[in-house]
Amino acid sequence: MLTLIALGAFLLLLAGVPMWMIFLSLAIAAMAWKGVSMEVAVQGLTGSIDKLVLLAVPGFIFAGGVMGQGGMSKRLIDWVSALIGRVPGGLPLTTITAAELFGAISGSSAATVAALGKILYPALRENGYNERFSLGLVTSSGAIAIIIPPSITMILFAVMTNASIGKLFLAGVLPGVVVGLCAAVYCVWYALKQNITSGRTWSLREILSTSRQVVWTLGAPGVIFGGIYGGFTTPTEAAMAVSVYAVFVCVFIYRELSWAQVWTITRETAVLSAKIFIIVAASGVFSWILTAEQAPQKFVGLISDQSLSPVMILLLVNLVLLLVGMFLDPNSAVILFTPLLWPIAQYAGVDLIHFGIIMTVNLAIGMFSPPFGLNIFVSCSIFNVSSSRVVAGLAPFFFIYFIALMIITYLPALSLALPRRLMG
Repeated sequence: MLTLIALGAFLLLLAGVPMWMIFLSLAIAAMAWKGVSMEVAVQGLTGSIDKLVLLAVPGFIFAGGVMGQGGMSKRLIDWVSALIGRVPGGLPLTTITAAELFGAISGSSAATVAALGKILYPALRENGYNERFSLGLVTSSGAIAIIIPPSITMILFAVMTNASIGKLFLAGVLPGVVVGLCAAVYCVWYALKQNITSGRTWSLREILSTSRQVVWTLGAPGVIFGGIYGGFTTPTEAAMAVSVYAVFVCVFIYRELSWAQVWTITRETAVLSAKIFIIVAASGVFSWILTAEQAPQKFVGLISDQSLSPVMILLLVNLVLLLVGMFLDPNSAVILFTPLLWPIAQYAGVDLIHFGIIMTVNLAIGMFSPPFGLNIFVSCSIFNVSSSRVVAGLAPFFFIYFIALMIITYLPALSLALPRRLMG
């Protein structure tokens, strides 16, 4: 049965059938084959999304959309550029740092590419960086937003495993910094090798001016993390609070967002959230079939029969997730493969929170991995270039992110230090 399900899923995926429909159609077909009542399918559909924590998803999507269009991203870039734009590789470093900070607000990789790329890509080209490097940098930097909390991928992982969202968010901080540092080292080396200078000087007046402008923007992460770790809000409540905060700042303080634009962002958020929720709902039915067929136990048995070391098991899990990330979006991938891979990681003695970060980093890399990485298509759209030109610039960044992934995988303290110190 599992072989038929895997073959059917592969054929439907090649045919371009949406993931939720693949989950649902295969599950219903398997239930009909086994003579299971369709009431089980209905229970799986409703039970999967009957979780309060999922309401955080539209909250963070909406907040990210408001901040991207309401002037917050531009002020963030100006501030970072004023602080570090003078150092060698200053503009690429500005891109990476801005992605880290914007990711701490939006949690969306594609939104980060769109919001930052429109400003930073032209600046990179004007500063002497060639098209290949500039496209690769902007497209790959967006992936950091999935790793830096708040992360929608982490929320879905928590839903699938009952892991603590608070711990997952804390666990993503240091790995996100490691990814950014690895990319930063390459960017500085590239700028020095190509003899590209920033042509800027530090200006105290500019730093003070941009710092005043960015204060309201930097208040958004404070609302999220201060609320969660201060014990004032749950992650869901923090998502709603930062949404209200973003609208207030962009409409009344910066005055760069109209109510008509807020309504447009609301509709876009509703559509995107519906796409995520329908995948979650359909996966609830599909997971019933995997459980009934004892798929996780069979996978663990297969691995244990090979007598692989924990190091090799983790390498195998990473390779599987990197391959999966090339074809599936992170939301679908985390829902489908968490029930299959977590028992294997558990067998290897991996901590649940650490595994959540490993999975998140892998799927972040998938966001710019050909042939179907979403960031690639976002860059093609906003920069009006072919996918082949974007992919050509991604090769060194894929290698850099893989190095960072190996560091994060085999140094679990990076993921677990903050959760253990701050949450026990």
